[in-house]
Amino acid sequence: MFQAILIEKSETGQMARLTEVDEKDLPEGDVTVRVGWSTLNYKDALAITGKGPVVRRFPMIPGIDLAGVVEASDNPDWKPGDKVVLNGWGVGETHWGGLAKKARLRGDWLVPLEPAFTTRQAMAIGTAGYTAMLCVMALERHGVSPGEGPVLVTGAAGGVGSVAVALLSKLGHEVVAVTGREEETDYLKRLGASDVLPRSEFTEPGRPLAKERWAGAVDVAGGQVLANVCASMRYRGTVAACGLAAGMSFPATVAPFILRGVTLVGIDSVMCPQPERREAWRRLAVDLDTALLEGLCETVELAECIPAADRLLAGQVRGRVVVPLEGNE
Repeated sequence: MFQAILIEKSETGQMARLTEVDEKDLPEGDVTVRVGWSTLNYKDALAITGKGPVVRRFPMIPGIDLAGVVEASDNPDWKPGDKVVLNGWGVGETHWGGLAKKARLRGDWLVPLEPAFTTRQAMAIGTAGYTAMLCVMALERHGVSPGEGPVLVTGAAGGVGSVAVALLSKLGHEVVAVTGREEETDYLKRLGASDVLPRSEFTEPGRPLAKERWAGAVDVAGGQVLANVCASMRYRGTVAACGLAAGMSFPATVAPFILRGVTLVGIDSVMCPQPERREAWRRLAVDLDTALLEGLCETVELAECIPAADRLLAGQVRGRVVVPLEGNE
């Protein structure tokens, strides 16, 4: 038996609770992992609270991230004692996830833990940081280089945004952060932002084409925010879009794309192919200042994840939330 957050559904709705789970009830998979650390992401908070249709199969253990040690393996790529990381692949949605002390998974979902990171540090990065790296790599592929102009990061005080600011700054970009939390200005400047703008500048409908400002952008918001970001891109600028915190809609025009040659790149971290996934983690080991990770995250015990989910959705959490399971580094 081991502890886990379990989401169950009845005629009256769904409920999440901390409980004991029998190892024999773990889902099918060819690798069993003893989870050292997990995380609480925005998607996990939606799953736990039931405020978003994240969970597709009940009962469900949430947790789209985990890092730990292989305990047993029928997969030739992994052996007991290997340190591994998992992000995405529908874990926490259709397959039991990381907010538990054990997980049984498909070996082809796993990536090796980079030697530069402890399991805790890997989860301080988590899907949010890995997604931020995918965004940075997309900007690079489309020619956004340091010195070509400022790069905008929306939702900058959140998990993806915080890591994106830190990465872009270390790579030599001038980074401008956007946040709805003015009190996080000093935090964002410590991560490397040269300027911090209020979210209110981007939330109201604007012109189809605004003044050219940004060489690149990382957007976690979607909605009107993304439309305004696209409208203010420089000629042949690139936007990497990876979130929908401000909504699913995209109330924009084609003007930025056909008159300025702006590129809008969609970033999906869930089903991202293994070669790109592994390259993102390799780059994180090189390009992310691990000294910043402590300031990026707070630690929440497994038993505290359910109330913490409400705080996260209310915008009361800065950066990343890490969850110790076995507590090993």
